[in-house]
Parts: sequence; C-alpha cells; structure tokens
Amino acid sequence: KTPGHPEVEIPGVECTTGPLGQGFGMSTGMAFSETFLRHVLEEKSENAKGLVDHYTYVLASDGDMQEPITMGAASLAGHLGLSRLIVFYDSNEAQISGGVSRSDSTNYATVFEGFGWHIQEIEGHDHEAIRTAIEKAKVMDKPSIIIGKTMMAKGSAGMEGDHNTHGAPLPQDEIDATKESLGLAPDPFYLPDEVKSHFQSRFESLHKTVADWNTQLSNCRQYPDIDSFWSVSVKDKLPVLTYPEFEDSTSVATRKAFGTALDHFAQLLPNLVGGSADLEPSNYTGNFATVYSDFQKDNKTGRNIAFGVREFPMAAMMNGMSLHGGIIPFGGTFLVFADYERPALRLAAIQKIRVIHEFTHDSFWVGEDGPTHQPIEHAMALRAIPNFNVFRPGDAKETAVCFKLAIENRNTPSALLLTRQGVPVSDMDYPIIETGVKNGAYIRQDCDGQPEILFITTGSEVALAIETAKRMDDKKCRVISMPCMELFESQPDKYKNELIPSRGCLKVTLEAGITKGWVKYAGPSGLSIGIDHFGASAPGKDLAQEFGFTADQVEDKIRQHLDNLL
Repeated sequence: KTPGHPEVEIPGVECTTGPLGQGFGMSTGMAFSETFLRHVLEEKSENAKGLVDHYTYVLASDGDMQEPITMGAASLAGHLGLSRLIVFYDSNEAQISGGVSRSDSTNYATVFEGFGWHIQEIEGHDHEAIRTAIEKAKVMDKPSIIIGKTMMAKGSAGMEGDHNTHGAPLPQDEIDATKESLGLAPDPFYLPDEVKSHFQSRFESLHKTVADWNTQLSNCRQYPDIDSFWSVSVKDKLPVLTYPEFEDSTSVATRKAFGTALDHFAQLLPNLVGGSADLEPSNYTGNFATVYSDFQKDNKTGRNIAFGVREFPMAAMMNGMSLHGGIIPFGGTFLVFADYERPALRLAAIQKIRVIHEFTHDSFWVGEDGPTHQPIEHAMALRAIPNFNVFRPGDAKETAVCFKLAIENRNTPSALLLTRQGVPVSDMDYPIIETGVKNGAYIRQDCDGQPEILFITTGSEVALAIETAKRMDDKKCRVISMPCMELFESQPDKYKNELIPSRGCLKVTLEAGITKGWVKYAGPSGLSIGIDHFGASAPGKDLAQEFGFTADQVEDKIRQHLDNLL
C-alpha cells in the first residue's frame, strides 16, 4: 500500500514529509552534507574526487513556499552557497481551499533572487524546457530554483485546473475517461512496453557506474587518512569515546560542561558538525566555532554552522544532514525555543534518526530575562514525543555521559536540557555514572537500609535533593537522579521496582518545571514539587526563594506533607 505522504521506510523515499516546508528544510541539510563531505574528501586527496558527488533535487509546492520554514532554509542555503541544491517549484495556483491568489501574491522569483539563488521561470509542462533548466542550474555557483507554471490535473479529461484534485484522487470515472483520451489501456497500473524497455536499457550503464565507483572507493581507502574518515563518517564506525575531565565538587553549569564535552568529542569525531541559533556564547559552542571554523561559501570544510536566528530551519536541516549520512549533527538554542523546533523534532522521532539538540537555560534560573524565556512546561512537553530521548543531566559528568549516549544511539533523536547556573560536580566515577544513565535513573546518594524518603529528581534539582536529604538527618533518605525518563521506562520491571519501590517510603519528585507527569513516580500519597505557573523577572537566586526551591523550603514541604498523611 502507498502511504498518503512520503515515508522514509518506503524504498526510494529519502525522507518523511507531509508537513509543508520541512522537506525543503531537510533538503537543505542534505545539500549541506554533500557539499561538506565532498570538499573534505577532495581536500584529503584528488583521487577522492567524485566519491561524494550528487545534486539534491526538491519538489516544492505553493504551500511549501508559504511556510516560513522554507524562507528561513532558503535564505541560509543562499548565504552558504549550496550550489548542488536544485528546487522545482510547481506553481500551479491551486490550494486545498481554492486559488493561491486568495492568500498569496508574493513574487517568489524576486524573493529567492534576494536570497542569492539562481532563478529560472519556465512553462512547467514543457519537458525540453525542464531539461534545459536543469542543465543550466547544475553549472551555477549558487542554489537554483526552477519555477514552473503548471496546471493542476493537466491532461485529465474534465478536471484540469480544479483545485479539488489537490488533496484527493481523481474519481474512477474521471480516471477511465482520462485514460481513454490519452490512449492508455484501462488496466490498473498499466505500464507501456516502451517505458519498461527504456528503464531496462539503463541497467547495464548504471551497473557499470556502481562498479566504477566501488573500485574508486577501494583504491581511495588505501590512503589511511581517507580510510579513517570514511569509516567514521560514512560507515558510522564510532571510535572509542573517552570522557573529558571535570574536577570533583567544583561548580560547573551543565551548558558549560556540554561545551567541554563537545570540544572533547569533536577531536575524536571529524564528522561531528553543527552550530547554534545565534547563541554561541550562551550555548558554549563558541570554542568549537573558533577551532573548526564556520562553513561558508569560501570555506566548505568548516564544521560550525552559523544558523542565525532560525531555530525551525536549523532542526529540519539537522534531520536532512542525518538522513543523508556521513554527519552527526548537533544544534543549540535556549530550551524555551524548543517550541519553535517542535514539528522537526517530531519528524526526527518518526524517522528514527540521530540528531542531537542542545537546549540550555532550562529553568527559572534564567533569571532576569523573565517568564518569556523561563521554561516551565517544556521538559514534559518534549518527553511527550514518542521515540525521543530527553536528557536532563544533574552535573558535568552526567552531561558528558548523556552526550556520548546521544552520539551512540543511531535510531533515536536526543535533547540535552542544560543549566545556566553552576551545579556541583559529582565525585562518582564515570563508569558508575554511565551505567546509571544508560538505565535512565540511578542512586546518587543512599542511606543504610530501606529509605523512608525517596527523592526522584533531575538536572539542577539533584544537588538540591542531596542538600535537603542532609538536612533531614532524622530520616533515611535516598536520592535518585533520573536524567532520562525514556531510558528508565525501557528497563525491566525488576530494576524499576528495586530502584523505586511501590510502597514503604514517601516518594518526592523534584524538578523545576510542571508537576504533570510526575505522579506516576510519586504515587497517590507522594509529593511532587515543581512549578505549575509562569516565572518572573528577577535574579535566579531570588526566584528560587520565591518559588520554594531552597533546601529549607523543600524540607518544610516534605515535613508538612508527612504531617498531613498522619
């Protein structure tokens, strides 16, 4: 059966589209990947010329043009000079609700010219004009758009130009009449012999092309530099990933720890490529940009992408980069702007691809920027996406481990939610932390015997829970760090029940976000401490006091809750 929209699981389909504009964004990422890999390989050896050498073709509609993501991706593609990107714009003046002129009078030729694209306008039903336009586009040093003026349902017996054909198949009587008028046999899926012959005549030539390419690849892999790069990038054979060092008991913001881990992993992975949506100083990707340089028209081996303020196009481009293969993409912005990216995050999850999203400034600790920039509902909103790992690490070491797991997980997109403020670095060793993070949750601080109070917490609140537990020295307290709910939920029931017993202790969940979703772990008699309202403009420490996120306030809430249970 043919899906209603393109789905990547179908042979021959490069990406899952349907939500308009995202195909354009993903194709921009694919074109980037081709350009980057081609130039990196050719820089290593002239003999590698042609190993990666293709064009990325896009079929775009009037609706695609109207989606803002298309404009964002197109402007960046023009700026970067992605000359192997060729877009066919099917300008047929018909949309689901009627004519395009009802809602749009934009001159897209002028718009794309302003973006730095090569423009051609042709009769979209003229095959020779299409062929000529492609040949012209292929020799340009900029991306190309071929605007074809077409008619919806051209060639049908009685429904040419009817906008109702946009989102529905032709009625059977119209199909029959159209086949008759075109001189085609009435059989379903009829394929003329001359069409079959044409395809079959190409087999021998195409087989030779593949054989020649495989021979070239084999010869090129005799060079160690090319072989190692090809193995890590195209073959995705990851080297052993070690960890960066952090000094125990110091205070390090997890966003800063991400920057340190990024610099460390980038030395081991020459295909770790990405950037920030104009927040390099805040996301701590600036050193990566300095060391590996920006990808630009005159520097097409640069590993940093200056995405600009284009969060949604960035996320869609990352999807395309991952789908193309050869690159492990990452992108950074503030957590509050994950909402701008959400449709692309969802498509990444649907397509089961590896993309790594860095979301910093993950709570009210953002401070003076106020409620517009203070995430409240965002962590749980991201956790609601199936097949999407949301990591909220509790310290610098956990951050490095979460980053490593995101790199190693090839079938699931990941988000790392990171603090603006410093948090204490654990004195636990990396192997113990890695085992714990792989399980999604683990004991950070334990007590003798069975706990009376069980803290289940994430991110910056891990340290808060440990501090609170120390104050409550009359109670046996266990503190659990749960950096990834999704990984925890995938564990056997035995592990989950041993870590979080169903009875025998008070379970307290603690996270600087909404409490919805936490009752599953707290239980009907438990206590969920969080924030179920928007933030405010004030320094982070003042807001912690105001919102009840100090150790003495958390202790008071727990003791009051215990009193209420008696």
